[in-house]
Amino acid sequence: MRPFRIDVPQHQLEDLNRRLEATRWPDELPGAGWTRGVPLNYLRELAEYWRTSFDWRAAEARLNSHPQFITTIDGAPIHFLHITSPEPDATPLLVTHGWPGSVAEFLDVIGPLSDPRAHGGDPADAFHLVIPSLPGYGFSTPLPDAGWDTARIARAWAELMSGLGYDRYLVQGGDAGAVIALELGRSAAEHVIGAHVNMLMTFPSGDPAELEGLDEVEQARLGRLARFDAELSGYMKLQQTRPQTLAYALTDSPVGQLAWIVERFFDWTGARERPEEVVDRDLLLTIVSMYWLTATAGSSANFYFEGAEGVKAAAAGAVPPPVRTPVGVAVFPEDIFVPLRRLADRDLSTIAHWTEFESGGHFAAMERPGELVTDIRTFARKLNSGSAARGA
Repeated sequence: MRPFRIDVPQHQLEDLNRRLEATRWPDELPGAGWTRGVPLNYLRELAEYWRTSFDWRAAEARLNSHPQFITTIDGAPIHFLHITSPEPDATPLLVTHGWPGSVAEFLDVIGPLSDPRAHGGDPADAFHLVIPSLPGYGFSTPLPDAGWDTARIARAWAELMSGLGYDRYLVQGGDAGAVIALELGRSAAEHVIGAHVNMLMTFPSGDPAELEGLDEVEQARLGRLARFDAELSGYMKLQQTRPQTLAYALTDSPVGQLAWIVERFFDWTGARERPEEVVDRDLLLTIVSMYWLTATAGSSANFYFEGAEGVKAAAAGAVPPPVRTPVGVAVFPEDIFVPLRRLADRDLSTIAHWTEFESGGHFAAMERPGELVTDIRTFARKLNSGSAARGA
């Protein structure tokens, strides 16, 4: 493990500005709004802000204010943040992002999680944080070979935690990070105290009995699932099948990369007109910039290719292998997938904590950082007190 600092060469930033200024824009049908994709006027304005007002060096400095490292695991370079709490008895916590996220999405929760005393909290709630970049994402590049599926990443994360001297730890994640957290709860249960997730996919098995007596909220959640399959899953199908072809377009056009990511922030949150209603614009552009500056549109999409069969099996109602550690679930109602508790209990017999929030979506650490921090702390307290074994 060697220390790492982000230091993007100036010529890359100048190249980005030139490309943004020379963008070849398409036309747009009148009155379409977001129904056919990202609106032209909105994207023009956001791209101009990216070119003229967004300060990558400030974002870089904010990231560099936290200790970062690079190591090699199973042949792949792995970049990670390692924030040691000032509280010596803090619990180790491994936090994993997904797509199209990055380690930057956790910037607003690092302080409260690692140093609650300095943020008006109880020092007993402190965590030592390990926040890795997924293989092929951000500075965990280049992706050396195929096969980096959920199970392989979970094995790498277990090796990372062992290398840092953490024998017992919590895991947390949303999106792909949630899937990896649950996999760690299966494959590394002797080391994982519990798995907290802020996304959980629950698919009907096809048995009509399990959907009898659905209330309005549950019916609406099934409706979201149907809408995703019919309207919002085009990005996933493309990344599952042709990530390399997609990579040429997104690696050559910063506006293409911007549109590809910003649409997810609109569709997967509670935004009504634009994503910046619920996420900070500069933090959103920090994430987009990380994909652009590291040219990882293709290598990050490979995670979808590797997991395509697993997604198909889950969508067909296949019950996954059991998770052997307590599970905590934070449910944000505007997420892309909003779980049904009855189906979650079918798939996970160890749910020990379940919280339903009134608002918030897929990017909880950016949209609702305070609520997410509180829920992680509450789950950890249950584990420490032993009440998790008695259920939520």
